[in-house]
Amino acid sequence: MSDLDYNELTIEHFENPRNVGVVKDGNGYGKIGEQGCGDICEITVRIKDSIIEDIKFRVYGCAGAIATSSVVTEITMGKNIEFALDLTDDDVVDYLGGLPEGKKHCSLLAIKALHQAIYDHLLNKGLESVGTVNTKDQFNQLAEQTLQEIMQRAKQN
Repeated sequence: MSDLDYNELTIEHFENPRNVGVVKDGNGYGKIGEQGCGDICEITVRIKDSIIEDIKFRVYGCAGAIATSSVVTEITMGKNIEFALDLTDDDVVDYLGGLPEGKKHCSLLAIKALHQAIYDHLLNKGLESVGTVNTKDQFNQLAEQTLQEIMQRAKQN
């Protein structure tokens, strides 16, 4: 594959991306930028009982970034967060049947934004259950517990 030679499935996801926009009543948000190329991916989710009920994305970027973000939303819709946390950029590239070598980094944007949205959801859920957080140390402790929870969930899958 040359640098700009996308396969049919990638072009289909670029021309007709799935799940574009922002989730109404979302409870998780992730946004990641790629300094090297300037692409930005934003993902919003609504998670209930550890299931991704809705997921949408917005991307400022190339065809690869748009297609891989579309695929990430398609793959994870209706799945549990453990599945989503276990998803890798290689899984996305494999699903598409490959990407041009210079565009493989695009697949990682959506994965990182998804993981960040799940972290945001779990952190907010933790804040709701704890109630008031009065100090930066209390917040940092909750943030660390949330990160550990994500890592534990990912290991279970």
